[in-house]
Amino acid sequence: MLLFQIALFLIMPITKAKKPDASILTELTIRSKSYWEYGQEQIEAWRPELTITEKYISENQVYKLVIDDLLIGFYAYQAETKTDIKLNFLFVDPKFIGKGYGKKLMTDFLKRIKKSGFVKVTLNADPNAKKFYIAFGFHVIGKLKTTIPYRFLPIMKLDLKPN
Repeated sequence: MLLFQIALFLIMPITKAKKPDASILTELTIRSKSYWEYGQEQIEAWRPELTITEKYISENQVYKLVIDDLLIGFYAYQAETKTDIKLNFLFVDPKFIGKGYGKKLMTDFLKRIKKSGFVKVTLNADPNAKKFYIAFGFHVIGKLKTTIPYRFLPIMKLDLKPN
C-alpha cells in the first residue's frame, strides 16, 4: 500500500489553472495564510493582495495540484525579463501542509522554468516560509516592509543553473 501511495504522489499531475478557478484559488490562499494565525482582521486587510482574479490567471502562469477534485495547492509566477521570474504565490491547503505537497509544487515550478530558459527567480516570502525556500537554495537579498509594524518579508533569490 505504501509503494502505491508513493507512486501516486510522484505522478500527481500539476495542471494549468483556468479562469473559473479564481475563486477556489483565492479561498485556498486565504485558508493557507490563516494557518499562520495572523488573525481575521489582518487577513481581511491582506485580502486584495491574496485574491486571485480571472484576469490574473489569464495574464500569468498559474498551476494547480488537484487530487480527486480536491485542490491541494498551487503556484503562480510571471516573467519579469527574458531571464528573470517572480514567484508570486505558492500555497498549500492547511490540511496538507507538511506532507510534501509544497515540495512537489516547488519542484514542478523549478523544473518548468528551467526548461523555459530562465536563470533567476525572486520572491517575497512569508517569514514563516523562509526555511522552506532556503531548503531549495534561495537566499535572502533584502527585506520588504509590510503593513504590520516591525514586520518585514524576506526578499529571496535563486540563481538557476542552466540545463
